[in-house]
Amino acid sequence: MAQQTGEAAQTSGIRSPGFLRLWSGSTASGLATWALPFVLGLAVLDGTITPVALGIVLAARSVGFLIAMPVGGVLADRAARRRVVRDASLIAAAGIPLIVGGLAHGLALMVAGAAIAGIGQGACRPAYQALVPMVVGRAALQPANAAMSISVRVTNLVGPALATALAFALGVPAALLAIGALWLVSAFAPPHPAEPARADARLTLDRFRRDLTEGVREARRHPWFVAGLGALTVVVALGYSASGVLLPIVSRDTHGDARILVAATTAYTAGALLGAVLIARWRPRNQGWTALAGLALYGLVPLSLLAPAYIAVPVVAFFLAGIGIEVFNVPWFTATQREVPPDRLARVSSLDFLLSYGLAPLALAAIAPAGQTFGFAVVLAVCGAACLLAPLAAMLPRSSRGFTASPPA
Repeated sequence: MAQQTGEAAQTSGIRSPGFLRLWSGSTASGLATWALPFVLGLAVLDGTITPVALGIVLAARSVGFLIAMPVGGVLADRAARRRVVRDASLIAAAGIPLIVGGLAHGLALMVAGAAIAGIGQGACRPAYQALVPMVVGRAALQPANAAMSISVRVTNLVGPALATALAFALGVPAALLAIGALWLVSAFAPPHPAEPARADARLTLDRFRRDLTEGVREARRHPWFVAGLGALTVVVALGYSASGVLLPIVSRDTHGDARILVAATTAYTAGALLGAVLIARWRPRNQGWTALAGLALYGLVPLSLLAPAYIAVPVVAFFLAGIGIEVFNVPWFTATQREVPPDRLARVSSLDFLLSYGLAPLALAAIAPAGQTFGFAVVLAVCGAACLLAPLAAMLPRSSRGFTASPPA
């Protein structure tokens, strides 16, 4: 009976109640993850906490996130994925009241709350990714992943206004508690698809090491995945870091205000929305090469900041990069869900998130000192060239052509 139920779930599309519930939970978790640093930034503006305290709190969240990511992947493959989403979301929700308490009672409480919230965030991410193919059919994977991406981009557009309005109307503590409520939505909104029984869901250190090693071996079985992950890591570590650190500086030094910063980030989000809508239905023949070419477009972003006097140059570059990142993201997630065996999918997804985003804090810390040492123009040129070349190099394995072991002839 469980097998029949599972097969029935595989025929569901993106309009099914099950996917709508999964989409709602994932959107809530994404909004909660994004909103926390933004709301804490508002707390800096009103003098509730200092910039130094903000940096320490966000660092604690990042540490919790990175530690929990591989553990969440192993647990999601060993235990019920829906249960991992629920428990991880409740852990993230439990950290928020501690952060609120820390606003009045000291930094230590805020750090503890941020670390707990980060643990919940990191643990639920691979479980959500592994739930998608259990809720929708194989043919609906690409539009389902596009719908997930669209929710992220819409959140990026409307989230700042909503968070700011709530914080100004009711205060920063109320805005933080609203984030906790979003984590409760994440915990209870997703459906309960039929999952295969696990012989033993308990996790020991030895089992964790063995299961994680098995996930690494599975990832290495797919040359397209290893190559693509390497390229994605370069783009996130160098491209995202260069634009994140240097874009505000370039905007200030060139025009004396934030006009480039605002225009470029808005253009990027608009481009990403367009890219997600486009790739929801587009099926290019050489999907892997097309996706990697889209990823390479991010190399235009650092290079465009070499000519910031013409504001149209960075705006167009960010818009094209936004399109390209979704032309990459959606097929990338879809191929991983299609090619990796279901019982190892969460672990491989956790490795994806861990490597692609885990090195970003190191690059963020190095960009400004490197710019002061070698010059910002040199840093931008190197980062731009690396972001262009890494995806092209990832096209070399034959399986990269279609993100599959059987590339088209």
